Amino acid sequence: MMKMVLATRNKGKIREIREILKDAPVEVLTLEDFPALTLPPEDGATFEENALKKARFVARETGLAALADDSGLEVEGLQGRPGVRSARYAGPSATDEDNVEKLLKELEGRGPDERSARFRCSAAFADPAGGEAVFEGTLEGVITEGPRGASGFGYDPVFLLPDKGKTAAELTMAEKNSLSHRGRAVRRFMEWIQRRKVRG
Repeated sequence: MMKMVLATRNKGKIREIREILKDAPVEVLTLEDFPALTLPPEDGATFEENALKKARFVARETGLAALADDSGLEVEGLQGRPGVRSARYAGPSATDEDNVEKLLKELEGRGPDERSARFRCSAAFADPAGGEAVFEGTLEGVITEGPRGASGFGYDPVFLLPDKGKTAAELTMAEKNSLSHRGRAVRRFMEWIQRRKVRG
């Protein structure tokens, strides 16, 4: 079984990815197993650039395969913002609540078309031998006028899935993983790993 490090310290992401990969042929480690490692800054222009940068760094520093994701929210009425700056939208040390508050303030008085949005995720795999692959996932929705739900993290409380009538923060973990941008990207990675194992 392959050992693989999740290149994130975000507990919400770790919980989601571990759950999705529970049946994959990998032993999942996290950066808690490598406390001296500090991830490089996410200064790329795209989610893919940031994810690859983190995965390559962790694979090189640990000598193990690594999986990193970069993900964020793109809002129509904000010309795709917050985008790659989603985690730092309200400033370098912003909390989830700070980011949500800024987003809602910017969308005050906007109609449904301008509030349409998508979550986007790039999940990047890298191994110490130089092997790489990137997997994409998206989820379409609408930004609400106020937070709803106590689950999830980030922008989940204000991201409404119209078909479900719920925000991402009102979904169960199983529901969210079956629908989410990160769930879709990581499942594509899992299918790829399983095919590689069969061929290998």
